[in-house]
Amino acid sequence: MLSIRCKSCARELEAHPTKTKCCGCPNMTTIVGEKITALDLSEVVLLNSNNIIKKQPILSNADLKYQEERRKRKVRKLEFEER
Repeated sequence: MLSIRCKSCARELEAHPTKTKCCGCPNMTTIVGEKITALDLSEVVLLNSNNIIKKQPILSNADLKYQEERRKRKVRKLEFEER
């Protein structure tokens, strides 16, 4: 269950899969399921979340090796005959 707190009015909101919940202050912090909106998101604090974010490298070791080899390639200039 996702829950947030609006710093403007210090109201805590808990997420519901389909129901929209709003704090009602001028910042208009709103939460629907996993989506959080507000006029100023710096005024919103995430209290707890279900998502565990793990950073994984985008490129594998083989991909990195391929890119390094590719970087070493030279550009060939082609000369064409003009008639």
